[in-house]
Amino acid sequence: MFVHRTSVGLDVHARSVRAAVIDTGTGEVIERTISPRTDHVVAFINDIAAGHGPSMVTYEAGPTGYGLARAVLEAGHGCQVAAPSKLLRPSGDRVKTDARDAMLLARLARNDDIVAVTIPSVFAESARDMVRAREDARVVLMSARHRLSKLLLRHGYVYDLADQAWTGRHDAWLRRTRKEHLLGGPAGTLVAFDDAYDAVTHAAARRDRLDRAIEAMAADSEFTDVTRRLGCLRGISTLTGFALAVEIGDWHRLSGASIGSYLGLVPSESSSGASRVQGGITKTGNKHARRLLIEAAWDHKKAYVVGKTMRDRWALAPAAAAARGDAGNRHLHRRWQVMTAHKKRHTVATTAIARELAGWCWSLAVMDDA
Repeated sequence: MFVHRTSVGLDVHARSVRAAVIDTGTGEVIERTISPRTDHVVAFINDIAAGHGPSMVTYEAGPTGYGLARAVLEAGHGCQVAAPSKLLRPSGDRVKTDARDAMLLARLARNDDIVAVTIPSVFAESARDMVRAREDARVVLMSARHRLSKLLLRHGYVYDLADQAWTGRHDAWLRRTRKEHLLGGPAGTLVAFDDAYDAVTHAAARRDRLDRAIEAMAADSEFTDVTRRLGCLRGISTLTGFALAVEIGDWHRLSGASIGSYLGLVPSESSSGASRVQGGITKTGNKHARRLLIEAAWDHKKAYVVGKTMRDRWALAPAAAAARGDAGNRHLHRRWQVMTAHKKRHTVATTAIARELAGWCWSLAVMDDA
């Protein structure tokens, strides 16, 4: 419910900010173009609040980040960051300018029609930056490996042990292929191989460096407890658990029934109220979290054996989380067997398991220690 005197809509860009102010008491409208510096924006809002009463500031989530929102909140004003995909735009409104966008935000906020995303803390945003950098490194590594393998394929060199690709043995085969077949051949092919091989090496080193940084942060941070609970499930490594904890943030705003829709694993219409809890995670985070869960689902294809790695993770988590994790692992493995027994396609089976895995992750993340 909108309870402030003035509604301030900001169309924020790197080099300028367009502001639109609606005084709900008098109906007065103020429009300005101001500097994008945070202190200048806050000073403008201070002036508006001093002359027109308490203000609610609204701007769209985007590349400018959440620093402005935190500064506005620290100054004592209301602030919300709108989810761009949830903005209600008139179907016939085809003219899009900074001034119109700012006014639209001010009007929607005044009418209480804004779906806001969660404003992360400085630490949470930095942790999110790190896990997304790791995701970028993974994508770059996969692309570099594809380029190298397809280069060799074009020249007739194929590694026979496909299930052991990109291991130490595979690396030895790559070096041997270069020495015995490419060295002394066409110079262009050799140069291309060396470039592709260096790209794979550098991308792998970048990924490993980020892995170590994430593991260190996951061991001692505000996300450590949730990460350890999520680690009670198969397929949820420390990296996956920490990334899920960071991307989803506040798990209590979801439920086991809605988290699948929230992450895009099932259509939002299939879960009552799911479309109303989309705030708090960006489209990038949604895709990242969904991919992590789908990859984790594949772990349930194998026979379920409680090994040393799983026991070590259970020792770090509350006993109740370990017990629920064991029950979840057994249930999800049986679910996979049922899906495959009915000859479901792997994509369908994986998505179905990932949806249930999301529900189990939610229950582990929000459950009490008792």
